[in-house]
Amino acid sequence: MIEFFLNTYRDTSIFQVTFEFIAFILGILSVWFAKKENIWVYPTGLIATVITTYLLWVAGYLGDMMINAYFSIISIYGWIKWTKKGSNDNYLSITRTDFNQKLIGVLLFIVTIFVVFGIYKIFDYKIHKDNYIDIFASGLFFTAMWFMAIKKIENWTLWIIGDIVVTPLYAYRGLGMLALQYLIFTIVAISAYLEWKKILNNNIQT
Repeated sequence: MIEFFLNTYRDTSIFQVTFEFIAFILGILSVWFAKKENIWVYPTGLIATVITTYLLWVAGYLGDMMINAYFSIISIYGWIKWTKKGSNDNYLSITRTDFNQKLIGVLLFIVTIFVVFGIYKIFDYKIHKDNYIDIFASGLFFTAMWFMAIKKIENWTLWIIGDIVVTPLYAYRGLGMLALQYLIFTIVAISAYLEWKKILNNNIQT
């Protein structure tokens, strides 16, 4: 395992490794803050996704880059939603998606897949087999991020599936730190789902 990481970064600049490490730490903190319903999920996540967008652009992984660019934008939207009080002077609470939100989620997933695929074609990127995994994961992550912004518990289900999908993908590509990060994301996301479910059940009972 140690040799795998050393070989991965042997020819990588200190600048890039430092940036990736910062994104690694902040990304994990962001998921942890999300689990705790802490508003710091968004500033830490925003910095992490901006850095990751740049690193993926340099590496030429367009699909992954688009995911993280979207994360940066939706983080601002979620930041506003989580800090805005509702009509009863209460902050946004954890709930389940209703039928309309599920429908929007499915449409967002489908549209995202077509958009990312179209971007590959427009910029004349050769689509390899692993890029189709990028495209599929893009749909999951785009939808998950929107569900998180409106505090729907289903966001964690999508994160878990997406994280499980991309963890071996990043390892295959030699992006060891990102692979480890998404493995940790998977573990934290499972824990977060259980914690949000407990909070949701308590809210329903009261």
